[in-house]
Amino acid sequence: MDDDQHRTFEDLVAEGAAVPTEGWDFSWFEGRATEARPSWGYAVSLAGRLVGASAALDVQTGGGEVLDFALGRAAPKAPVLTVATEGWPANVAKATALLRPRGIAVVASAEDAPLPFADDTFDLVSSRHPVRPLWAEIARVLQPGGTYFAQHVGPRSVFELVEHFLGPLSEEVSSGRHPDRERADAEAAGLEVVDLRAERLRVEFHDIAAVVHFLRKVVWMVPGFTVAAYEPQLRSLHERIEAEGSFVAHSTRHLLVARKPSR
Repeated sequence: MDDDQHRTFEDLVAEGAAVPTEGWDFSWFEGRATEARPSWGYAVSLAGRLVGASAALDVQTGGGEVLDFALGRAAPKAPVLTVATEGWPANVAKATALLRPRGIAVVASAEDAPLPFADDTFDLVSSRHPVRPLWAEIARVLQPGGTYFAQHVGPRSVFELVEHFLGPLSEEVSSGRHPDRERADAEAAGLEVVDLRAERLRVEFHDIAAVVHFLRKVVWMVPGFTVAAYEPQLRSLHERIEAEGSFVAHSTRHLLVARKPSR
């Protein structure tokens, strides 16, 4: 970021604090931050799953960008019925605007609330980066023989950055979202896990504006993050990026495919 080498800490922080955070479009980060993508190609793989489905539900769809992409690739063989849920009002509006032209309803539903659908409704339930999968609800709304297809955030994802702001975290917090634990929870809800793959991926931040925008957008990383509350940590990280050229962290992702047994 040659242009940013001469910009002040205050300018960069102000820019990162001003960028809108709605939806899951990360195009603003181009040239400012990078993240390696999992080898399984979730959005393209989801498109293939949609082709074979008759009734599909996308849980915690964000701004609808991933579902919209997948439906575009699946057309004209997309499911007859597709519905999405989202809990954040700004994203409900964004996803509705994006998905309505495809005839997709976006239902406002809190992340920790029961899914507002009848039992055995969908033969495909999908989710990309849910805050917390509600396994009993996923199992309930799946038809017998139906599939849950999802990409989840794994344990200690981008913790190099998180612990810069919060300090060392406990083992209990660090091991949260572990794929082995999620397998056990899915099986306890009556699902059969048929595929589970995990990868650790390089993330690189090239300026402090990207860090500020990331923490405002992915709000669970540093809960309650504001520039004012974490100004010393931001300034020290800015100085490190200036000296080293970037800040490197690692995200963790796992692909989880589970099936509801046929009766």
